[in-house]
Amino acid sequence: MSDIPLQQQFAPNGEPMVVRDLASCPPPESWHDVMEYDAKAWPRKVERHYELIPTICFNCEAACGLLAYIDKETGRVKKFEGNPYHPGSRGRNCAKGPATINQIHDHDRILYPMKRAGKRGEGKWERTTWDEALNTFATKIRAAIVEDRRDEVMYHVGRPGHDGYMERVLGAWGVDGHNSHTNVCSSSGRFGYHIWCGMDRPSPDHANARFILLISAHLETGHYFNPQAQRIMEGKMKGAKLAVMDPRLSNTASMADYWMPTWPGSEAAVLLAMARIILQEKLYNAEYMRRWVNWQEYMATEYPDEAQTFERFIEMLLNLYAEYTPEFAAGESGVDAAMIVDIARQIGHAGTAFAAHTWRAATAGNLGGWQVSRALWFLSVLTGSVGTPGGTAPYTWNKFVPAPFLKPSPTDVWNELLFPPEYPLANYEMSILLPYFLKEGRGKVAAYFTRVYNPVWTNPDGTAWIEALTNEQQIELHAALTPTWNETAWYADYVLPMGLASERHDLMSQETHAARWIGFRQPVHRVYKKRHGEPIEFTYQANPGEVWEEDEFWIELSWRIDPDGSLGIRKYFESPYRPGEKLTIEEYYRWIFENSVPGLPEAAAKEGLTPLVYMQKYGAFTIPEDKAPVFQLN
Repeated sequence: MSDIPLQQQFAPNGEPMVVRDLASCPPPESWHDVMEYDAKAWPRKVERHYELIPTICFNCEAACGLLAYIDKETGRVKKFEGNPYHPGSRGRNCAKGPATINQIHDHDRILYPMKRAGKRGEGKWERTTWDEALNTFATKIRAAIVEDRRDEVMYHVGRPGHDGYMERVLGAWGVDGHNSHTNVCSSSGRFGYHIWCGMDRPSPDHANARFILLISAHLETGHYFNPQAQRIMEGKMKGAKLAVMDPRLSNTASMADYWMPTWPGSEAAVLLAMARIILQEKLYNAEYMRRWVNWQEYMATEYPDEAQTFERFIEMLLNLYAEYTPEFAAGESGVDAAMIVDIARQIGHAGTAFAAHTWRAATAGNLGGWQVSRALWFLSVLTGSVGTPGGTAPYTWNKFVPAPFLKPSPTDVWNELLFPPEYPLANYEMSILLPYFLKEGRGKVAAYFTRVYNPVWTNPDGTAWIEALTNEQQIELHAALTPTWNETAWYADYVLPMGLASERHDLMSQETHAARWIGFRQPVHRVYKKRHGEPIEFTYQANPGEVWEEDEFWIELSWRIDPDGSLGIRKYFESPYRPGEKLTIEEYYRWIFENSVPGLPEAAAKEGLTPLVYMQKYGAFTIPEDKAPVFQLN
């Protein structure tokens, strides 16, 4: 390396080199005009000027932050990079985030609302208008509501991409019509957590853990994998040990201190053997268990003739799990017994700084998989690491969902097509059975929406779905809300193009780490055009073609279902600022940011901004800890 100071060096073209501080991203105060040289013009120095507008990625559920670089010459998005002011991803995105640029410029995407021009599945389509689609569905849904056929309206979603919005819409309509893909995804894993604490997802504090146990591939493909992967590696850099239970040598397992290639379906046996070791060697947190475990009720119910003491409770637990020895677990799983003992002891010694997570993987791929998450949470209870720094919290302690204005009361309608009476313990909608119920004549669907969901391809027995979707007596009207063609959209009556990550409004929060935050997905072309004086009423006026967004679509549809307010629906879609007038999407989020996000109005005021403009500027906000404490003494 040359010893000549940089100030005295020259570029190959003879120009003096300029010293600048390195940064991963331009500061927000310059986001209105960021200059970069056009790499394709090299060796000429051609300046390109961009306006940076934040949004949220929509290529998985993690809701990482993105910055859209809008070329000020063309008004089009040039690229996406990470948003360093997003508290979950912190500007560090996986490849799927920047790949959003390929999606919005995809030549095969659907740009205009389409209506079938032949029989369902024939592939004959014609362009239609948003007004025609809205009026058609409004007429159908209004008739179902007026005639008390509310269970004939169904919204079937794969990846929602927002928190609470659609539940509010369906609640305003008074229908029990929310159907999901969860029963072929994560319902089993959720159930194991739910029966422990009433909340169905974990939120580990990986960054502050002393020992981390993962039953999946969280560093590459797991739930909220990018933000959690960052914290897992931070924990390791601080000295935490990582154990991974996965039949395959995943990238995550390759980074672990311990890899346990358990035979599929044997995971619960290993976890219970670890629990037995923690109990046997008195590594459990007695103070926590005395306070938070219902051991008195358990002893009184199961062992009324035994001494009703905590010490006897521990002895009875050891008797209960006596068969789960390390040797038994090794025989069941193929994992060495010595490794099971070693990891159990390290979990015990980690105490309240033991972080653990499972989601799909073993819980979804095996009969009785819910026992895996149930047994894993047992280890958290034994160590007292529930809701502690470095431990694992119930997800609601970290996920923050702000309330909208005028929230509807729970509906009094029960849709047995979703929750059939013969499955009283179903943890989520039994959506895989819908085509069979329709075929049996147990009901019909008057208006059916599929959104980011492709049951023909995703669900078992796709031919049964094709049969149902082509039967106009079973499903009278079907709209596929999707940015791209898919197998299910092919059998719809309407294919309605919905926006991608940079083309829609959504509010998201995920339990990525030990904090509470919200992220604001926004249609960047709309924001850009309005900033520069172009009047925009609806998002499809700013997006490519006539691509719309669900938020505005549902407002317009609801208004047309109940134009005079006689059904009690319209009031939920009237402006809180202009009584009697139709709600705009900016007003919906403006009210939330002004009234439902602790600390946001104060943070915005410090910069001389309204809460809405603050969120449009930064795209995310961390709830101050004094407003919503993350950890509480257990």
